[in-house]
Amino acid sequence: MEQWDQDYVDMEETGHVTFEKRGTGGFHFGCVDASLDWRYDDSISRVDFTFEGSDEGDQVSGRGWAKIEGRQMVGQIVFHLRDESGFKAKKIK
Repeated sequence: MEQWDQDYVDMEETGHVTFEKRGTGGFHFGCVDASLDWRYDDSISRVDFTFEGSDEGDQVSGRGWAKIEGRQMVGQIVFHLRDESGFKAKKIK
């Protein structure tokens, strides 16, 4: 992630983002745990999402996007009235 180093991202568990069927999913990094509501935009070949969850017990929400570039996913997470960060992820089995 652009804003946080890998040690922070993996602090509680391995940082991850999951897009499940029917437009749901979630992500976890550092102390942030959130659920996703996503939609695929075919015109720009990316997923746009909103999220809500917690960061060290404080409620957080925001938006973001993700798309596949080569063998990785790239995207942006934007916390409402807070930080934002680009990210890169690779698929794990």
